[in-house]
Amino acid sequence: QVQLVESGGGLVQPGASLRLSCVASGGTSSSYAMAWFRQVPGKEREFVAAIRRPNGATFYADSLKGRFTMSRDNAWNTVYLQMNNLKPEDTAVYYCARLLNPIVSTIRDRDRYHYWGQGTQVTVSS
Repeated sequence: QVQLVESGGGLVQPGASLRLSCVASGGTSSSYAMAWFRQVPGKEREFVAAIRRPNGATFYADSLKGRFTMSRDNAWNTVYLQMNNLKPEDTAVYYCARLLNPIVSTIRDRDRYHYWGQGTQVTVSS
């Protein structure tokens, strides 16, 4: 069983930066995608970014490309989401997720993901 634990959320002002972390434990697969999604109350959970193991390819929501960067540590134990120039509309709960044996066409589809963390709140407000 895979467990995912997010951290790094908080309250920041517009224009600030924040880095989220997701620590993964358990599981034996070496072929998966790790992703970040976000959700605002009353709205659907939306794709933010993903990184695919083993080749490290990254994928981003078009609207966030250039401000958000996803990375991982060498052991693939932790993935990160660096968020720059944050805007009030980035306010959401951010979730980490894992998709086993991904194909490119499924990486942005939240319904395909097998494991989810509990989420971390990010609030951007002056």
